[in-house]
Amino acid sequence: MKAYCRILMTTQTSYFFGFTRTNKCQHLVINNLSNFRKFNTSIFSFNKHFSHYKKSSVLGLKDFNWKNCDKSVVFSSRIKHLSTSVESNVNDKNFEDIYLHGGLKKNERNLEEGGGEKGKSRKNESTENNSSSSKGTSFDVSKNTNQEETKIEKEAWDLLRNSVVNYCGSPVGTLAANDPGDKQPLNYDQVFIRDFVSSALAFLLKGEGEIVRNFLLHTLQLQSWEKTVDCYSPGQGLMPASFKVRSVRVDGGNGSFEEVSDPDFGESAIGRVAPVDSGLWWIILLRTYGKITGDYALQERVDIQTGIKLILHLCLADGFDMFPSLLVTDGSCMIDRRMGIHGHPLEIQALFYTALRSAKELLAKDEGSKNLVQAINNRLSALSFHIREYYWVDMKKINEIYRYKTEEYSQDATNKFNIYPEQIPKWLVDWVPEKGGYLIGNLQPAHMDFRFFMLGNLMAIISSLGTPKQNQGILNLIEAKWNDLVGNMPLKIIYPAMKNEEWRIITGSDPKNTAWSYHNGGSWPTLLWQFTFACIKMGRTDLAEKAVSVAEKRLSLDQWPEYYDSRHGRFIGKQARLYQTWTIAGFLASKMLLEKPDLVPYLIWEEDPELLETCVCVLSKSSRSKCSRTAARSQVLM
Repeated sequence: MKAYCRILMTTQTSYFFGFTRTNKCQHLVINNLSNFRKFNTSIFSFNKHFSHYKKSSVLGLKDFNWKNCDKSVVFSSRIKHLSTSVESNVNDKNFEDIYLHGGLKKNERNLEEGGGEKGKSRKNESTENNSSSSKGTSFDVSKNTNQEETKIEKEAWDLLRNSVVNYCGSPVGTLAANDPGDKQPLNYDQVFIRDFVSSALAFLLKGEGEIVRNFLLHTLQLQSWEKTVDCYSPGQGLMPASFKVRSVRVDGGNGSFEEVSDPDFGESAIGRVAPVDSGLWWIILLRTYGKITGDYALQERVDIQTGIKLILHLCLADGFDMFPSLLVTDGSCMIDRRMGIHGHPLEIQALFYTALRSAKELLAKDEGSKNLVQAINNRLSALSFHIREYYWVDMKKINEIYRYKTEEYSQDATNKFNIYPEQIPKWLVDWVPEKGGYLIGNLQPAHMDFRFFMLGNLMAIISSLGTPKQNQGILNLIEAKWNDLVGNMPLKIIYPAMKNEEWRIITGSDPKNTAWSYHNGGSWPTLLWQFTFACIKMGRTDLAEKAVSVAEKRLSLDQWPEYYDSRHGRFIGKQARLYQTWTIAGFLASKMLLEKPDLVPYLIWEEDPELLETCVCVLSKSSRSKCSRTAARSQVLM
């Protein structure tokens, strides 16, 4: 019997326009706009900064009177063309119908997606807004590269397709790992947002965009569910870390089953940490999907636009911090265990910057988004300066820190964070090459984390968070320290590893994060695709080819492990899952990027000169405000 489709709520009850629902609720398109009371009190408290936001403009419902209308009528008629409905679609056979029931007719959707003049106009507009070097161009991913798939590539594609998770009969993601011999999968049998990005890129480069579109829509529905830990609920824009699709028996259903989608927002995660990076990856993937497929109609939908704004609301909300970087707790990203990255870790800042640049392109160009776009521009400008000036280290900068004066009390202070020179680790002095440098892992008052974090540095190159000179310097360092950062398996997630007392204090004696294992200096082949992007962008394709060649020799023989251990990545990780999906997808994506390098300029972000000129300080009338940029210009220059 065909399974019904439902989404399992993470709280006992939820209020949907005043109606109480049990913890199992019908899969409704409008769920991402549910709980409007909570939505109104959260996102519209943002009016303090974005005063022109209106309930109607955010949702795309201008001049509509809510008070005198039955809600079910509203969403079956007024928003019909915006692809929303409160009708139950549990028996629909087509996944797209669940989200587009009553929406655009098929031929109208084709026009929107590029089949007519309106679609062409939208494509041209989006291309013009793109800051990459490929303005006004498009890319055919189906173009024949005249290269046959190798035996390893065919095996990888079989494994990737076998990991696909279906919901209501259509693909919505891939399992984190699909090892048939694993008797205790824990949460590796779930679909993770950050993990799926690798799979999504591989499928998109292969010309298979359906699963990515379904994933974006499905996770959007999960975004608005109430999520609670010990009677406390985080912001509504939070995206789940993962979700699990399973079949459960229907009570009184005569043996029938229903499919349940069960999201995890951190309530079940080790340490109960909210996944800050999930929403950022979702926005980045949404842009990538549009660029490759040309389906810009998806990002124009009201539910997609609302989802973007909810995520931005969480990220741009005021706090106590004095700096533009995001303040997060330990374990809130790919490094999801205690590793001393609480504060302002580079990985989050790089993803934040990339997501802001993506959102700037994705947001509808209308009056309702005008102030939000301005806030994005201000944050981008401040964040890029902050990272370029204060996170960058090379031999020159290390020597400056070595000579820092401390306890400076002045707006013109050079040592703004009161960094003590004694913090410079002994290994660093002899490790950094003369020609090269990198962005440090974290920066807080009286603390610089000098560890090299691979993902944050690679994303800084891809998004142009670093200057062109800094971006080249990062690759120069990786090349010079190839044995340390690549070795026998690319790529080190962190260098160096923490040992002995440092490991005991910072990780809490975590047995999984011992020296040169897992997050503590382990080697992660999934990082290949980010490395390939960065190398192609900077004209160093040779480095990417070399790294892919190193990985290709072992991955299939080792059964596609999650990570590798030891200083040079010689051992399969002691607790690594085999047939890890993002290892497989990262390898495939890297191979296809090397075969289609012309696509890379279309997907990355080039330097935006306007961001360098934008400074919120000029908007201030306070005589106390003094722009720090005039006192610190050592690295921000292009």
